Amino acid sequence: MNTASVNQSDCPDVKVPVPLFFTIGLVSLAENFLVVVAIIRNRNLHSPMYCFICSLAAFNTIASLTKTWENVMIVFADVGQLEKKGSSETKADDVIDSLLCMSFIGSIFSFLAIAVDRYITIFHALRYHNIMTMQRTRAILGVIWMTCGVSAALMVRFFASKFIMICFVVFFLISLATICFLYVYMFMLARIHARRIAALPTSGGRKCRCRRRWGSSMRGALTLTILFGTFVVCWAPFFLHLIIIMVCPINPYCECYRSLFQLHTVLLMCHALIDPAIYAFRSAELRQTFRKMLLC
Repeated sequence: MNTASVNQSDCPDVKVPVPLFFTIGLVSLAENFLVVVAIIRNRNLHSPMYCFICSLAAFNTIASLTKTWENVMIVFADVGQLEKKGSSETKADDVIDSLLCMSFIGSIFSFLAIAVDRYITIFHALRYHNIMTMQRTRAILGVIWMTCGVSAALMVRFFASKFIMICFVVFFLISLATICFLYVYMFMLARIHARRIAALPTSGGRKCRCRRRWGSSMRGALTLTILFGTFVVCWAPFFLHLIIIMVCPINPYCECYRSLFQLHTVLLMCHALIDPAIYAFRSAELRQTFRKMLLC
């Protein structure tokens, strides 16, 4: 999505080398594709949470593939093999923008679905398998992907309208607030839950089983909190860029921030690069699956 503009301030545009874009794009593409394949191949990972993580990795794969494709087009345009404003190039740019929007919206919905799944796991453990069945999980994923596809197409089609840009930013802020509220509420209840477990009689194995189940669920919730924090850090500068476009399009101080647009793009790509490393670091089952896939 071309949100960069002509810089009319004293701050020069910060340029990121094209090889760096290629490197980040290709590495993140390989990483996320590996996560998707690992979850599909390992039946032990066929649970609702890992299905949502697989969906998140798939959206990251789309983002990495899209940015790599865009960089290839830029290189061909710079050497004169493509017209920068040709009709086919404009259509290709619209497709790229649609896929990037789809990746962003899909990441938000995936994080929300994972947060709800962790909440049910921690506080409704006995009913979890009745609530989060694989059939419901597939239905949720179908709705997420369909909604993302339609929303992305509409956003790109009407992005020139300031109203659509405002909706895009508001959606990000509301989603951010909703997920943050859910995590804070979940960890507040978790403290109360931990005290109740501590108050259980020390004799018998029930207390030990409760502690193990609760500890495993909380580790999953902590992993997803780290993932979400990474998402916010990587995407927030881009949305601040959009807000600045709307609020102060010609202010020289705002122009200085907008001169960092390519750095914001690198941050977006780094999100897809960092996520798989977090999966591998926090999940022993995924690490074992990666090892088998890479060493076979």
